[in-house]
Amino acid sequence: MVAISGQNAKQVLFSAINMHTGHRIVMLYAALKQSGFQEFLHLICRSYSRRPITILLDAASAHTAPASRTLAWMLNIDLIWLPKQCPELNAMDHLFKALKANISANHQYNNIDEHATYAQDYLLKLSNKQARTIAGILSKNFWLKKLL
Repeated sequence: MVAISGQNAKQVLFSAINMHTGHRIVMLYAALKQSGFQEFLHLICRSYSRRPITILLDAASAHTAPASRTLAWMLNIDLIWLPKQCPELNAMDHLFKALKANISANHQYNNIDEHATYAQDYLLKLSNKQARTIAGILSKNFWLKKLL
């Protein structure tokens, strides 16, 4: 007999890519919670101090929570919401698609922490040009090309 808890182990990779440079920021967190997103906002702010910061993101509840929006405002971070159900507009979603194909599909890990570490390493070890290419940012049809 095998006990089944109905609970899958989870790790979240909060991540962002700088469309101009390809620089990525990735942070592991136990769940998609507003506390994790708020910690990630602080990390972005520290990484890009004294520069204007605008983040394109989906409308996950951790992102839209009033406390998260207030913190972004206090940190002088502009949040721009992508349309619902449009992952093709999110550069990070393209990187996650490649990550899933190269790191997650057909690979067995000892535990979720090991898997998350491999995923984080994959994102961070790409060259900036590789990351921008996979994310679709260097495509001639990139929807935000005029901003680059």
